[in-house]
Amino acid sequence: MTNLPSPSPSRKTTKVGTVIGTKMAKTVNVRVERQVRHSLYKKIIRKRRTFLAHDEYEKCKVGDVVRIIETRPISRHKRWRVVEILGLASAPGVEADLQEVKP
Repeated sequence: MTNLPSPSPSRKTTKVGTVIGTKMAKTVNVRVERQVRHSLYKKIIRKRRTFLAHDEYEKCKVGDVVRIIETRPISRHKRWRVVEILGLASAPGVEADLQEVKP
């Protein structure tokens, strides 16, 4: 038998985003933004993606900045879990602003 190196522990992907919806039980809708440079025109473009994340204790509110981590499939669309709340929603008008921006 050969001595193969043991596989390194897999590092799960983490992302930071803003909560844009909390209407489901124990689930939050998180928008993650990233900036990429256009390959031809070299202009910086903002790309957005939304993820459904599991929020076990339902502490997140619309406008909170959260860190989510990749996990096993929890339901049909949920493959992320909220790890921590990085920033709280500051103003009561934040919720109205986020509802208008929905793509």
